[in-house]
Amino acid sequence: MKLSFRKASMIDVPMIWDILSSAIARRKADGSDQWQDGYPNKEVVNNDIENGVGFVLTENEKIAGYCAVLINDEPEYANIEGEWLSSGDFVVYHRVAIAENYLGRGLAKKMLKFIEEFALENKIYSVKADTNFDNEPMLFLFEQLGYKYCGEVYFRGKARKAYEKNLVNKVNLMTD
Repeated sequence: MKLSFRKASMIDVPMIWDILSSAIARRKADGSDQWQDGYPNKEVVNNDIENGVGFVLTENEKIAGYCAVLINDEPEYANIEGEWLSSGDFVVYHRVAIAENYLGRGLAKKMLKFIEEFALENKIYSVKADTNFDNEPMLFLFEQLGYKYCGEVYFRGKARKAYEKNLVNKVNLMTD
């Protein structure tokens, strides 16, 4: 199994949209209201790719997952009800989704590890993210990967749990 993490291109949009559509349906089947309001949509994906922030996880060149990865670009995070662990540069990711036929193989966890590597390559030592209160798989992933709960942020009028992971310890281990 050869995994890679790369910027998405417009040719990837149909597969990305299939992945996100399935994830939207899964969230609905789980009884969640996350992603049930028309977001994300194809326009959001197109904008991600045009802005160079859309990324795909591939296994043997086949797209297995999608997310958007941005640097210092989440205005709502300035309004956290709570407190971030750090106040400097950060990487933030949104729209994490794994293709239906790749579920249950730990690929979301691997994608988040690639995002941490992306942050370190850019000399950024903080990764921030948020999710719905009822997104158990993502909440479990945050816990597994050492993210700390920092408070609530609001998107489209709804509160979401906000998390941060400090990568400084990881850097210290790499340089020792």
